[in-house]
Amino acid sequence: MARIGFIGLGIMGTPMARHLQNAGHTIITSKFVVPPRQELVDNGLQIVETPRLLAETVDTIILMLPDTPEVQDVLFGENGVAYGLSAGKLVIDMSSISPIETKAFAGRVRETGAEYIDAPVSGGEVGARNASLSIMAGGAQESFDRALPLLRLMGKNITLVGDCGDGQVTKVANQIIVALTIEAVSEALVFASKAGADPARVRAALMGGFASSRILEVHGERMINRTFEPGFRISLHQKDLNLALQGAKALGVALPNTAMTQELFNSCAAHGDSGLDHSGLVTALERMANHAVA
Repeated sequence: MARIGFIGLGIMGTPMARHLQNAGHTIITSKFVVPPRQELVDNGLQIVETPRLLAETVDTIILMLPDTPEVQDVLFGENGVAYGLSAGKLVIDMSSISPIETKAFAGRVRETGAEYIDAPVSGGEVGARNASLSIMAGGAQESFDRALPLLRLMGKNITLVGDCGDGQVTKVANQIIVALTIEAVSEALVFASKAGADPARVRAALMGGFASSRILEVHGERMINRTFEPGFRISLHQKDLNLALQGAKALGVALPNTAMTQELFNSCAAHGDSGLDHSGLVTALERMANHAVA
């Protein structure tokens, strides 16, 4: 069994690291502002002072951080991971960040002799807890093959899309689809509820037809039951759609519905709801309709 570095033990990172522990691996992290959950400590989590020391201590380092600046700081900031890397080590970045910056990060890591893959995930907290995440990877085939046994402990649908950065491109595409589908489910349930139909029964009926989706199943239920505790926060989905819109501008591509959905997320944030689960997007439409799905 291996000693694995893991930086980013939040809502997603904690269950992911726990699966690695359950498989017999020792998880090591560096000191951070938010203390790790007790379940990880009870199962042998080790803590070192800095990301650099972490990288010097292990051969594989996994990152699961909120955004591009955090990844850059952990990798290349003072006492960052990069300064403890050497030939034979592997960095697996499972964060969802800028594809452009990912290519630059990969280049700098490879200059140390270490390997790098980007492996962002989809599936939210439920997928992390159930080890059923979809994982979309970018990197060299040999690096992917090396990471695959660990990735299989955290996910099920695992695909090497291309070279470094292509995993992040795929994740941005995923987040476009998820956001627009949440918006569509929100519109449908607001419409049905305002028209006087029971939204729970409408959802049940739709689940048996061509409109059925995982988002209608999980997030439709959240909208009806008003359970907006975050599995994936609105603020994080705003970040991902910003990546999509920035990338689209650079490529000269129009993403009109992505831009519109981002404005609905922005409306939620303006009302203090950026910490809600992204299914809380429905509240923006509810305000416009002066009617709550219930």
